[in-house]
Amino acid sequence: MQKLKTLLEILLASTKLGLTSFGGPVAHLAYFKDEYIDRRKWLDDKTYADIIALCQFLPGPASSQVGISIGMLRGGILGGLVSWFGFTVPSILVLVVFAMLYQTLTLDDAIFIHSLKVVAAAVVLHALIGLGKKLTPDLTRKAFALVAATVMLLFPSAWVQILIILTAGLVGLWLFKDKAETKVQPFEISISKKAGITSLSVLILLLVSLPIVTRFVEHPLLTIFDIFFRVGSLVFGGGHVVLPMLEREVVPQGFLSPDEFLAGYGMAQAVPGPLFTFSSYLGTMMEGVIGAIVATVGMFLPSFLLIIAALPFLNTLRQKKSFQGVLMGVNASVVGILLAAFYDPVLKSSILDASDFALGAILFALLNMWKVPAWMIVILGVVGGYVIHFIG
Repeated sequence: MQKLKTLLEILLASTKLGLTSFGGPVAHLAYFKDEYIDRRKWLDDKTYADIIALCQFLPGPASSQVGISIGMLRGGILGGLVSWFGFTVPSILVLVVFAMLYQTLTLDDAIFIHSLKVVAAAVVLHALIGLGKKLTPDLTRKAFALVAATVMLLFPSAWVQILIILTAGLVGLWLFKDKAETKVQPFEISISKKAGITSLSVLILLLVSLPIVTRFVEHPLLTIFDIFFRVGSLVFGGGHVVLPMLEREVVPQGFLSPDEFLAGYGMAQAVPGPLFTFSSYLGTMMEGVIGAIVATVGMFLPSFLLIIAALPFLNTLRQKKSFQGVLMGVNASVVGILLAAFYDPVLKSSILDASDFALGAILFALLNMWKVPAWMIVILGVVGGYVIHFIG
């Protein structure tokens, strides 16, 4: 009974986030912190930061992986599945319906969409300040963050992001191991290390065998699963990096026209939840609703397998001073990467004039000083956007 209550609690919290988390992966981490850490106290700040650092190392949708991890820590593997379901299904449903009505549905409500971008700017800045206080408490780590942000802004690419994180980890190993805590509070995880190794083995087996099987067995659903599983296993850098990878897989082969592809991507930008649900739209365009299911499972299954593989070992590694040093460096660099992302694409696409700045400042103040919940900020931001438009 207690297990069922826990799963229901996870479902309700994640569904609320799935309906209100506009603004992309950086904003999602801010919404998660507000809901799971600040309000519900499911994790402490350090554990949350370590999970973010872990997910930055892994391919796939980092914000979804953080949400899955929190669900697994709260309710085991089933908790991770429920957490993903609540956070992801709202946008899946919208994108599947949009694909089915593609010829008649248009998205021209620019005020609504732009207001959500301003909301994202306020939420991301609030999270960035909070994470910065926790993860860069000294001048050395502040310098880490500043260097990471500068490099990311000058050379924006997924590979540069990976290089920054790896470099920060190696330098952190050397600089910060003496600052490691002697006793780190462990978190409870019901997944065994044996299950973790099995999960990683399944991932590797599928990654190797699927392309071979599809050469000999011609079936559209198998082809869809192979495409999306491969992309979900190999893409680093989040939702915007997945665009060119998917485009190369589906447009030249004639599954979708360029216009159909871009229309779906635009819609995926306008809905809450992870951008990787773009796969649901593509699957629907390729093979209807069953294609959407297969594509979505293919895209997100690698994340589940990777998180199940990694979480059982994170507790042990966090106790080691050398690994703590690595995490301190990585966490500081993540603050810098988030700072760069706050400028581009969040700030560049949201604050276009003085009225945007005014609305963003008000929303940030409500969030930061008056502690208004993030979901309410979404509503107030949209209403405020319309008010400014009509009186401006």
